[in-house]
Amino acid sequence: MKQNYKLFNRDISWLFFNERVLTEATKDAVPLMERIRFLSIYSSNLDEFYRVRMPAIKALHKLNKKSKKFQLEVVEDVANKINDIILVQQEAYGQALNAILPQLREHAIHVIYNQSMPDCIVKPVSAYFFSHVLAFLQVVNLSENTSFFPENNKLYLLVVVKPDGQDVPVQLVVNVPSDYLPRFLQVYDHGVDYVVFLDDIIKTNLPKVLSQGAIAGIYSFKVTRDAELEIADEYEGDLADRIERQIEKRDLGLATRLLYQGDMNPTELIALTDSLKFEKATIVKGGNYHNLKDLADLPINNSALSYPKWPAITHSINENELLLNQIEKEDILIHPPYQSYDLVVRFFTEAAINPNVDQIFITIYRVATDSRIANALITAAKNGKEVCVFVELKARFDEANNIKWSKKMKAAGIQIIYSNPSLKVHAKIALIRKRAGEDITYLGILSTGNFNETTARFYTDHVLFTAHPEILPEVESVFSFLQQRKKPTSPDVISFKHLLVAQFNLLPKFIGLIEQEIDNSKNGLPSGITIKLNNLEEDSLITKLYEASNAGVKVKLIIRGICRLVPGVAGMSEHITVTRIVDRYLEHGRIFIFDNNGDTKIYLGSADWMYRNIYRRIEVVFPIYNAVIKEEILSLIDLQLRDNVQAVHISETLHNATLERTSEPLRSQQEIYNVLNSKVSGL
Repeated sequence: MKQNYKLFNRDISWLFFNERVLTEATKDAVPLMERIRFLSIYSSNLDEFYRVRMPAIKALHKLNKKSKKFQLEVVEDVANKINDIILVQQEAYGQALNAILPQLREHAIHVIYNQSMPDCIVKPVSAYFFSHVLAFLQVVNLSENTSFFPENNKLYLLVVVKPDGQDVPVQLVVNVPSDYLPRFLQVYDHGVDYVVFLDDIIKTNLPKVLSQGAIAGIYSFKVTRDAELEIADEYEGDLADRIERQIEKRDLGLATRLLYQGDMNPTELIALTDSLKFEKATIVKGGNYHNLKDLADLPINNSALSYPKWPAITHSINENELLLNQIEKEDILIHPPYQSYDLVVRFFTEAAINPNVDQIFITIYRVATDSRIANALITAAKNGKEVCVFVELKARFDEANNIKWSKKMKAAGIQIIYSNPSLKVHAKIALIRKRAGEDITYLGILSTGNFNETTARFYTDHVLFTAHPEILPEVESVFSFLQQRKKPTSPDVISFKHLLVAQFNLLPKFIGLIEQEIDNSKNGLPSGITIKLNNLEEDSLITKLYEASNAGVKVKLIIRGICRLVPGVAGMSEHITVTRIVDRYLEHGRIFIFDNNGDTKIYLGSADWMYRNIYRRIEVVFPIYNAVIKEEILSLIDLQLRDNVQAVHISETLHNATLERTSEPLRSQQEIYNVLNSKVSGL
């Protein structure tokens, strides 16, 4: 009989990841501006949660209304737990920020937060209000304007006014124009840097310009709306045009949250929700300031309050020889952001000018705003090369930028291919063809992260440059399939021996690799599984890991975000540990290691173990065959598994369990940087 295994709820699991981010903001050992950065990241993450996940949770609740009572109670229980967890985290957030601000004042930096404006800056702040801010203010009378529609994640002030001779107050809404003006104003006075919120500049000066009556209260609020695009699987017309129209509607989506200032009068709150027709939104009590992701933009320039710089390490290649020629001789693996991403850019710039390169293929998921790679592709096309770029237009929140670059590249003569609406392409692969007479050589890049020079500065990833004569024809097969712009109807049409490709062989291959470890353990042979992912959700793969544990296989997982697997439970997962690492860089690489009776198999790739990656995307996972590179990966993973500073273990109750330190402190990101740097310096 099939065992009934336990699984964590995916959304509650994610909230505990965001809690781990928040924890960094509470650590005295973390520099002050880095603590503020983690507060910003936490806030940004939570906003996206309300935009993307809360609509799904509400939809699930709606679908279960007509189902059995116990099913409905389960959904309501999850929603209630989510609200309770967020409430506790918000309290911790406020405490963390209030602990940081006094320490900033010790450095002559005064962030005016929940306090009155110091007299010494009232005059320059007032001047700024009249000369810069007032021109952007819009005042809406809610009793007269029933069509007012607060935009997604924009800041507003509810101004309660008591007109002369009237008993009933009037509600006005005033926008906080932080999309046009900086969120913070910096005023320097007598050796002190004062930093003032735009919200407070408006609150302080509104009484000077409003003539509707005496102001009885000013309260901040914002609305978060559903961010999902509705793109039908099949439709007539151009995908880019369709998505552009949908992007325009994104900020008009269903309201999922109303976040209001905590001391707002309950009567005024009810009147506001009634006026805005927010009965179905989650009403959340907050502080005086919202959109605190803007804290990352605090105008503070003091390097002593941030992490010491880790200059990107230059990979030790022969600078007197073309990179493309060196790749033909031997595989190269780099690890951004520890190592410079310039080699990736150089791959494309050399290809753009090399007379023997006649074809370039690449998938683009999130392109940098000012992309040197995209410009190199344009140059290649202008140099007469055949360039084919597969652009994923449905990369959430990057759709507009991807469309912009698509149009620019298309105008340069590049063949642009968009994905099928029902099938995202998340693979990170590139291929060039060199022709010398009758000889044809393929060179490729296979990566765990996007071809994006900006995110490569703070996402930890792994990029393989290879000329492997068996892997690259399979990469070419992936591109041939993508050019058809259709979902695979028969996965057997394309046979992959080396690559693991979602929609074709990825799921059965992973199942087979786990089953091999189970067989090895049962037969007394060496076995073990080590996997690093962003998210672990898909239940058939989790079930296989449980089976491996029950067979005695040691399973070591490094999971940054969502983890539905419950570790450390006797008879289910007692041989499974789950480590989570949050540090100065965002852990992003996916690594799959199978001991395989001493003949270790290592794969890298773009695929998390989530339903969307396994069943609704094209993902590419690739093997590592080079013995030196395999040893390097194993050594880096070993450092992460031994991290006892920034790592926590996910407990069987889902909490972030601090590790008991039984050895010298080891911070894996610092050690990885040191190890990679020493290889170049020869130390």
